[in-house]
Amino acid sequence: MFDNLLNLVKEHAGDAIINNPAIPNEKNEEAINATTHSIVDSLKGQVSSGNLNGLMDMFKGGNVNASSISSALNSGVVSDLMKKFNIDQNAASGIANNLLPKVMDNFVKKTNDPNDNSFDLQGVLSNLGGGGAGGIMDAVKGFFK
Repeated sequence: MFDNLLNLVKEHAGDAIINNPAIPNEKNEEAINATTHSIVDSLKGQVSSGNLNGLMDMFKGGNVNASSISSALNSGVVSDLMKKFNIDQNAASGIANNLLPKVMDNFVKKTNDPNDNSFDLQGVLSNLGGGGAGGIMDAVKGFFK
């Protein structure tokens, strides 16, 4: 899952990271990796805190920006960019606001598309919180019926 999400971030990093003067060119790859890690960590945090409804709403509704997950993702990316690249909150927020809606929208679409095997819901959920017996997969049964 991480590699496919990393590729989505790379696809959409143009104006947000690569052409952004707040991120030095030699740090572009590092910023893309940090952003991807922040997204995954934020999603895992939502699972571990029990926000399964928010996660399922994100995949069911298709509108990531309207989901309760959106602000957690944004906060995580902004915070990590500020810490790791010593940029101010406005610059970090600009990156997150430019990049996250595109990346997450594509992530959800690809996960929900039966003809696209780059992401599948079971794989995503297993990566985020474990899919074994009694795990997250059992907790979300019935959400998509």
